[in-house]
Amino acid sequence: MAAASTIYRDTVKPEWVDYNGHLRDAFYMLIYSLATDAFMDRIGLDDATRRTRHRTIYTLEAHVNFLREIKEGAQVRIDAQVLAHDAKRIHLYLEMFEVDAGEPVSASEQMLLHIDTSGGPKAARFDEDIAERIAAHCGDTREARYAGRVIGLPARSASASALSPAGSAPA
Repeated sequence: MAAASTIYRDTVKPEWVDYNGHLRDAFYMLIYSLATDAFMDRIGLDDATRRTRHRTIYTLEAHVNFLREIKEGAQVRIDAQVLAHDAKRIHLYLEMFEVDAGEPVSASEQMLLHIDTSGGPKAARFDEDIAERIAAHCGDTREARYAGRVIGLPARSASASALSPAGSAPA
């Protein structure tokens, strides 16, 4: 199994920073989106191939975990690995690091769908050469520490459900 590999690098730009002085949440997703484009290039779905073969990838679902803040000017790298794939889909895991840091500042996982664009967008099997490159990026899922997380609040207890929306007990 392949380990995660660096597929993208960028710098946190001044226009990406919010009123708290750190990278605005929307720009984490922009960086991940650009990294996904780089991943597409890496597996052979670069611009020329997409145009020639009438193929592309759509993102069906994306989750972002914000692990610690990152500031303007920070150099970031995105490491990627494929957690799973089938004939038409890729479960891609991405981690964002300050360039030489050991711990990620953020993690994202995405479900990607291969699309045939020749007659209107429709799901399509990966061509054999692309499928082989995808398989080469499969990694040990134990390394994907932030994958598979579910968002939600814990179930409310009977005493908590008696609280009013303002957070105080009813009179």
